[in-house]
Amino acid sequence: MLKIGLTGGIASGKSLVATRLRELGAVVIDADALAREVVAPGTPGLARVVDAFGPGMLGEEGRLDRARLAAVVFGDPQQLAVLNGIVHPLVREQAAAMATAAPPGAVVVQDIPLLVESGQGPAFHLVIVVDAPDDVRVRRMMEHRQMSEQDAVARMAAQASREVRLAAADDVLDNSGTPEALLQQVDRLWRNRLVPFAENLELGLRAPRRGGPVLVAPNPDWSRQATLLMARIKAAAPDDVVAIDHVGSTAIPGLEAKDVIDLQLAVEDLETADRISPLLAAAGFPPFPGVLADHPRPSTPHPSEWRKRLHGNADPGRDVNLHVRAVGSPGWRYALCFRDWLRADASALEAYRAEKRRVAALHANDTSTVGYAVDKEAWFTEVADPGMEQWVKRSGWRPPSYPSRVNT
Repeated sequence: MLKIGLTGGIASGKSLVATRLRELGAVVIDADALAREVVAPGTPGLARVVDAFGPGMLGEEGRLDRARLAAVVFGDPQQLAVLNGIVHPLVREQAAAMATAAPPGAVVVQDIPLLVESGQGPAFHLVIVVDAPDDVRVRRMMEHRQMSEQDAVARMAAQASREVRLAAADDVLDNSGTPEALLQQVDRLWRNRLVPFAENLELGLRAPRRGGPVLVAPNPDWSRQATLLMARIKAAAPDDVVAIDHVGSTAIPGLEAKDVIDLQLAVEDLETADRISPLLAAAGFPPFPGVLADHPRPSTPHPSEWRKRLHGNADPGRDVNLHVRAVGSPGWRYALCFRDWLRADASALEAYRAEKRRVAALHANDTSTVGYAVDKEAWFTEVADPGMEQWVKRSGWRPPSYPSRVNT
C-alpha cells in the first residue's frame, strides 16, 4: 500500500483535502478522531490523562472536558508534551492497525495535525502539507471558529511554524485561495502522482523516465528533497544502513543537472544490499534488474571491485537513483570524492559544467539518457580520474570513517 502523511497547520484546510481524498478512493485515517477515541470513557488513555492532569479534567458522564484540558496545555510546552506523550503512542497504535487492514494496493492517507512535530515523516512514502499564509489562517479562525485573534495566534504558536512544516513536505497544496482551487490541486495530485505511485509500488516497478538529457538550472531545493529521501531510506532498514549521502550533480551547489537526485547507500557488503532490497522496494525504491556494477576507473581498473546495486523511485513525482555500494569499495569512495572535489575546486567544476553542456547538446534529440552517459565516460577517464587523485594528494582528502570500521 501507499502510505501518505497528510498535515497542515490549524485552519489550513487539511480537513477539506482529507474529505476529497476519501471521495477519490483513499483510505483516510483521522488522527484527531483517533485521539478522541483513545481517551473515551473507560479507556486506559483517559485514566492516564486523569492521573497526569487531575480529575478536574472530567466533565459530564465522566467524559474528558477537552476545552478545559486545552486551556491547561496550550501555551505551556511542558504540559503539552505530557499530553502528547500519552495520546500520540495510542493514536499511532490504532492507526497502524487500521492501515494494516487496508486492502492491497490502497492509498492510505493518515491525517495527522502534528505529523511534523512528532517526527513521523520518514514513516510515509510521501508527506503532503496543506499550506496557507499565517494571516489567512488567523482570519479563518476568527471568522469561522469565533476565536479571538490572541487565541488564534496562540493555537498556531503551539504547532510547528509554517517554515518548518513546509521543509518536511514532499508536496504542498496551496490553500491561500478558494476551496475550488484547492480541490483542483487535490484531484491533480491524485491522478498524476498518488494513483501511479500506488500502482508502481504494488507491482514493484520504478516510475518510467522519458526524454533525453535535459539540464535544468541549479535548484536550491534539491538538498532539502535529498534529506527527506535519505531519512525515508534510513527508516526502511535502520540496522543495515551504514551511511547515506547525497551525491552526483544535484549535490553540487551551482551546477546545472538533470533533475534526478543521486543518493549513495553504504552497506557492509553486497549480501546485505541484496537482503534489504525488498525493504527498499517496500519503501518506494525498487531495484534496476541487471545493473550490478559501475564503470571501472583507471585508478582501480578491475571490474569486480566496482560491483553495486541500483534502485530507482516508484514515485512519478521525483526521479531518484539510489546507488547501493559496500563501504570501502572503489565506487563508494569515488562518488564521495568526486562530489567533494567539485565542491572544493572551482576549475574542476567549470570543466565538468562545460563537458555536461557539450554532451547534452550532442544528445538533445535523444529519447533517453543512455548516449549522454556513455559519451561522458571519456571525460571521467581522461580528466576526472587523474584530476581528482591529484586534488586528493594536495588536499589530504580522506573518505569518512564510521564506528567500528577502518576504511582503506
